[in-house]
Amino acid sequence: MHINQLSLTNFRSYPQLDLTFKPGVTTFLGDNGSGKTNIAEAIIYLAFLSSHRVSNNQPLITLGSDQAIVRAEIEKGGRLLQVDLEINANKANRAKLNQNTTRSQKEILGACQVIYFSPEDLDLVRGDPSTRRDFLDKLLITRSPRLAGVISDYERVVKQRNALLKTRTSQNALAPWNEQLISLGAKLAAERISLVEVLNPWVQQSYANLNEVKPTEIYYKSSSEGLSKNSTLNEEVYAAKVMEMQYQEIERGLTLFGPHRDDLQLQLGPFPAKGYASHGESWSMAISLRLGSFNLLKNEGAEPILILDDIFAELDNSRRQQLIHATEIAEQTIITAAVSSDLPQDLQGERRFVEPGRVTERTE
Repeated sequence: MHINQLSLTNFRSYPQLDLTFKPGVTTFLGDNGSGKTNIAEAIIYLAFLSSHRVSNNQPLITLGSDQAIVRAEIEKGGRLLQVDLEINANKANRAKLNQNTTRSQKEILGACQVIYFSPEDLDLVRGDPSTRRDFLDKLLITRSPRLAGVISDYERVVKQRNALLKTRTSQNALAPWNEQLISLGAKLAAERISLVEVLNPWVQQSYANLNEVKPTEIYYKSSSEGLSKNSTLNEEVYAAKVMEMQYQEIERGLTLFGPHRDDLQLQLGPFPAKGYASHGESWSMAISLRLGSFNLLKNEGAEPILILDDIFAELDNSRRQQLIHATEIAEQTIITAAVSSDLPQDLQGERRFVEPGRVTERTE
């Protein structure tokens, strides 16, 4: 998979930007604030329908405009896909696939598959559980786009159920929401547990390749005991939880169990990485989660686009070399950096130069 063309209209700092790409490595060099990360962000948004930098759409739209448009021609398995996404601040986004309007923007998920690295990846190790849950869910969607509906429906049910719990409503009023919570939660938990199981050996191998000596492991840490890859059995666990927690939930006005309260446990030797890992070990773990994801997808026959967003300046030579190895096996890699000295000397590929509002191909 690779992008042939990318067009941005009123996206961040670009009133209009048209880019062409080739397979292989393309590096965008520019000062901080010049707009190079905006290009990476647009591609990431196409892949996940969300930004890795902000939680809502308004900052993505050029000041004074009502909408931004991201358009891409993607070549996937010898087939060309034209993806158009209209990003709106105050109404639902709209999308087209090969010029045909889709019923939902979610129908374009899977057209662009991405694994990305950014300086914020340290939050995968040091941040809140929500960051690690988001990591798992994005990888689930990359592997199986249909799960985006399960994830969004589950989040909607939790939000509505919490609103009802805050009113101290009756059990009868909660019953239909309990059923959906049990069904959707059981499926999402099963999918996450299955994913972590197949991802774990790839993360372990990536961590070992960074010359780290401590053994590492990842596992799914649930707020409910007895969960497994079997969604039917998970429904039984959650049905019992509904009965067990009903009075506590009404008292607190919150849904106190379910995938929204789970975590991805990162282990280094006998200790959790969070709170015990050094700065270097934290970076190694974060890189291993991303590289492990990339290698898992490759092993399953996918060819995700690799995005390295302003990451090389954060890493020592050993960790840089592991990323360089990934670029050698990726069909397409897009890199951003402030200055060429941040890049490994043996990095190949095209270089573009970013200034506010424009991109050039001049020589350094």
